Amino acid sequence: MALLLGFLLLLGLCEDTMSEEPSLSRYRPGGLEFQLPPTSYQTSDSYDPGPTGFFFHIVRLFVQIVQPNGFPEDILRKIMQKKFDLSKEYDKPENVVLTLKIIYYEIGIIVCAALGLLFVVLMPLVGFFFCLCRCCNKCGGEMHQRQKRSGPFLKKYYTISLLVICVFISIGIIYGFAANQYMRTRVEETRKLSDSNFNDLRTLLNVVPGQIDYILDQFTHPKEKAFDDLDNINSLVGDSIYERLKPKVLPVLKDIKDLAKDMKTNRDTLVQVNTVLTDMKHSSAYLRTSLRDVKTSMEQTLTDPQCSLPAVAPTCNSIRKSLSVLDDSANFDHLPSLDGHITQLDGLLQTDLSSLVQKANESLSNIPEEVQNQTRDFITEFKKTLNSIQSDVKNISTKIPIQKTLSSFVHYINNSEDYILHYLPTMEECDSYRWLVCLVVCCLLTLILTFYLLGLLCGTLGYDQNATPTRRGCVSNTGGLLLMVGVGFSFFFSWMVMTIVVLTFVTGGNMEKLVCEPYRNKKLFQVLDTPYLLNEDWKYYLSGLVLNKPDVNLTFEQVYSDCKENKGLYATLKLDHIYNVSEQLNITKHTGDINSNLENMNIRIEDIELLDKTGMKTLMDLRSSGIDDIDYAAYLNATERSPTRVNLISFANDIRRKANQLPSGRLKSSLKSHIDTLINIHQNQVVPLQNSMSTLNKQMKRLHYRTSGLKVRVSTTIFFLNSTQDFLTSQLSEIVVEESKQFGSKIISYFEWYLQWVEMTITQQFAACKPAATAVDSAINVFLCNYIVDPLNLFWFGMGKATILLLPAVIFAVKLAKYFRRMYSEDVYEDDPENKVQSKPRVQTVPRVQTVPMVQTVPMKNMRHANSRSRAEQGTQTI
Repeated sequence: MALLLGFLLLLGLCEDTMSEEPSLSRYRPGGLEFQLPPTSYQTSDSYDPGPTGFFFHIVRLFVQIVQPNGFPEDILRKIMQKKFDLSKEYDKPENVVLTLKIIYYEIGIIVCAALGLLFVVLMPLVGFFFCLCRCCNKCGGEMHQRQKRSGPFLKKYYTISLLVICVFISIGIIYGFAANQYMRTRVEETRKLSDSNFNDLRTLLNVVPGQIDYILDQFTHPKEKAFDDLDNINSLVGDSIYERLKPKVLPVLKDIKDLAKDMKTNRDTLVQVNTVLTDMKHSSAYLRTSLRDVKTSMEQTLTDPQCSLPAVAPTCNSIRKSLSVLDDSANFDHLPSLDGHITQLDGLLQTDLSSLVQKANESLSNIPEEVQNQTRDFITEFKKTLNSIQSDVKNISTKIPIQKTLSSFVHYINNSEDYILHYLPTMEECDSYRWLVCLVVCCLLTLILTFYLLGLLCGTLGYDQNATPTRRGCVSNTGGLLLMVGVGFSFFFSWMVMTIVVLTFVTGGNMEKLVCEPYRNKKLFQVLDTPYLLNEDWKYYLSGLVLNKPDVNLTFEQVYSDCKENKGLYATLKLDHIYNVSEQLNITKHTGDINSNLENMNIRIEDIELLDKTGMKTLMDLRSSGIDDIDYAAYLNATERSPTRVNLISFANDIRRKANQLPSGRLKSSLKSHIDTLINIHQNQVVPLQNSMSTLNKQMKRLHYRTSGLKVRVSTTIFFLNSTQDFLTSQLSEIVVEESKQFGSKIISYFEWYLQWVEMTITQQFAACKPAATAVDSAINVFLCNYIVDPLNLFWFGMGKATILLLPAVIFAVKLAKYFRRMYSEDVYEDDPENKVQSKPRVQTVPRVQTVPMVQTVPMKNMRHANSRSRAEQGTQTI
């Protein structure tokens, strides 16, 4: 109770810093983990009896067979209501019925105990009359053995049966020795078990102040986490604002930057195209002049008189007709100049759109720095507030007089330990007497078993099947005597052993069924939890004792189970009926100062202008520049044709072939000179012109690709630019406010999580009562059941089995002793009137008795005289 009062005092003082049920955090703060340090205890929460546990289980099964009835909860409740006194008004019907119920429940144990007592009474009486009977040469006491044909078989049967019985008796004796020593060893460990449990209880008391300090010290973690976030407010708030604006703003700025880049690239391309076009016009004009001159010269050459010759004329005519292909070479004069478009783009490029985009990007990138500059004073004041709250939290531990409360409880534990240690030597001394008595009982049975085994050994080894009963050897006779000694000891001591077996059986069996088994299945707690049982005025005894509220459903079973699961005292004892932590841990109250400070955090971001009026006008002028309206098809068609109608090299080779058919002379020489001129024109004029045409074609294709859909592209960019600018104008302040609130919620969540952990720790983990459950287990389950009841039951189980088996052992030992002991007389047989003797009767012969009676008994004192006579006179004496 002292510990409980101290615990409640702690909760009461915590009310100053903790009030409305806390709402759960929206998320679990990362990197913020709270956990009470684990406490290690000396006593194990489970007990393992080792290999002996198998035999304990066998005994429990036997007890369950003997006593199959369930735990008598109703009977026990009625007995407890009568305060365990059934002697008063015993003749009342309800008391008679209760007594009959008890007898019915105990019928199995009563029957077994009655059989045991019957054994105790009859065994010495039977032994007494058996001795008298044998003294009168009855009951096998006559030292004479009849000859039977089944004699060898019966001897083997008795020997094997007695040997098997001795083996089972030895197993029971081993059980007895093992149980006796097991109990002694475990009782010697009782002091260690007691010390470890009391040490665990002290550890529990000692760890409570440390847990209080630990819980309060954990406030440092959310505070440091808040400090880190405040120091990084530029990245947490500023970057968040930037990240929310980036998907809207950056694509538009990228489009404008791409347009500016394409505009410059298009201008450069137009300049290059215009230059190449000018060169192409000059080159094509010069090429036309050169070809016309070559054609005129060749026509004059073909007017040579030699062409009038019949052999030369056809060749000259052929050459003259082919000169027409030199006409109609490439002409680019119809292609318009691009100077106007170049001039227009030069005017647009006077506005540097790239620098305007870069300025807008810088305005966005400066948001984190601007947030940090605006919140510098707020962060300083907020840190002072958190430090002040931490100081108040730390002062709580100084207001709790927990040490005084724990000291009184430690005093109670010390007194309990002193009480146990005071009586522990007495218990150990009593156990030593018990151990000695049980050891003597085991030794008595071992002595009886030893006589039986020695009798079997000597009788079997010394037995001679050819020897007559009166001539058996000393070893065989000793074996028979040892068997009879074992029989005598069995009659003399077995009833004493059975008395101890009955007493231990009744005690151990009832302890197993009424204490150990219901404790393991918790039915014993269910009886104790019966309303109005332990106190007629209290519905629930434990809640009335602890909470002073007997109507609260606080049961022994629930408290034991919760402590077994290492739950805290608050949840285990349902202290919320006295002090509701959930109502006192008010998140709004404890985070009110923090929240009010966070509301004072005022962040203002100036409006961001993505593009000024000049830049907007430039985009509009670019849209109407008409670059995408250039007749690209005309340029491409003109540059895709050949500069000449015919390949001049092929044409020159054809002329050379024809000139080679002419006879040598001035005509042939002139034609070859013109051929060289054509080749020179191709190399110096046609090829460069072709290259210029190819270059112009490629550049026009690229330019056409870049300017295709320029109006739509620019219009789209202008639309999204205006939309994004409107978004920034209308939504930027709201985004700043939202991110500021989210940052404040994140700071608040650290302390919410801390307070929730405090609530969970106080209600479930603080002052975990597992050592109390372990102490109860150690007292009942370990000490009483495992240390005492289980070995006690194993002892009577082994000794009872061995004692019961003495009954058949006595019978077989008496029967077998006849075959081992030396007899005083033996049977004599005669086969014919001539006194011919046959030492062993045969099946096929029918023996005839010499005199009446048929079997003649020859005393041992006459045997000496008979041995001195001749064999024919005295006859044959056989067994």
